[in-house]
Amino acid sequence: MTLVAAYKYRGGERVEEVNLYDPNLVCEENEFVWVGVVEPTEEELASLQKKFDLHPLAVEDAHKAHQLPKVEVYGDQLFVVATTASFRDDAISYGETAIFVGKRHIVTVRHGSVRDHGMLRAQLEASSKLLAHGVDYVLHGVLDFIVDGYQPVVEEIEEDVLAIETSAVDAFLSREEVSRLFALRREVIRFQRHLGPMTEVCSRLVRVDLPVIDANIRPYFRDVLDHVQRVSTRVDAVKDAIASVFEVSTLFEQQRQGEITRKLAAWAAILAVPTAIAGIYGMNFTNMPEIDTKYGYYVVLVVIVALCTLLYGRFRRSGWL
Repeated sequence: MTLVAAYKYRGGERVEEVNLYDPNLVCEENEFVWVGVVEPTEEELASLQKKFDLHPLAVEDAHKAHQLPKVEVYGDQLFVVATTASFRDDAISYGETAIFVGKRHIVTVRHGSVRDHGMLRAQLEASSKLLAHGVDYVLHGVLDFIVDGYQPVVEEIEEDVLAIETSAVDAFLSREEVSRLFALRREVIRFQRHLGPMTEVCSRLVRVDLPVIDANIRPYFRDVLDHVQRVSTRVDAVKDAIASVFEVSTLFEQQRQGEITRKLAAWAAILAVPTAIAGIYGMNFTNMPEIDTKYGYYVVLVVIVALCTLLYGRFRRSGWL
């Protein structure tokens, strides 16, 4: 187990680093312990379970690390699972943070998350008055930290979609760009699968009476809920933008094909004049009118040029050429 940090707090102030193997570790009324671990083994989670009396089902879920966001109540403790997200290698990478919350302890178990909680811990410790609320305020801080990590993900996808949209206006989309759009659409749909449960988690923390959650902290969870809903709205907008890019690309392609078809039809009409005249006078009949006319050849050429010029001018004015 990679133990990132384990500290005791009293009245919102960090008191000391704690030894999880100390059998005499006890927290008083205004004290709590915040433990952060990364990728623990089953045996190491069993040690934490014994130390903080964690529910075995919650420990099992924290070890599997393939859960959607959720909130579960086990006696006087809460078990919260939140999904972390980051944009790497042109795709969204997901992680998971399992949070055990009791009256005197909060344990965060991270799997696959690229953002550690060091900066978060420093920010919370800088506001000792708020940190004095206890474990429920720390829970809010962790969830808010995770949700804030969604914003760069949405921004990266938005930039990719806007770049492809600009390309669709200027020219036909390439096969690579179309494939990229479909890949982004898949990523957005998968992201929505996590945002929905995450919204439910925050909504439940705001509206439902839960152990260790003080009523004075609920406005902070409401702020996290608002952030999740904003991200969800932006993701919906990105999904609509991807659909609109496909639609715009199709419309422009149809328009360009229509322009090409009109040009081909116009030139075909112009070329039909000399073709028709030459075809008529190319017939090998003995008694054909004007066959013996002295200047017939030149007259025919002038007629062909005049008619072609007339048709070209008409098509030019109508926008077909």
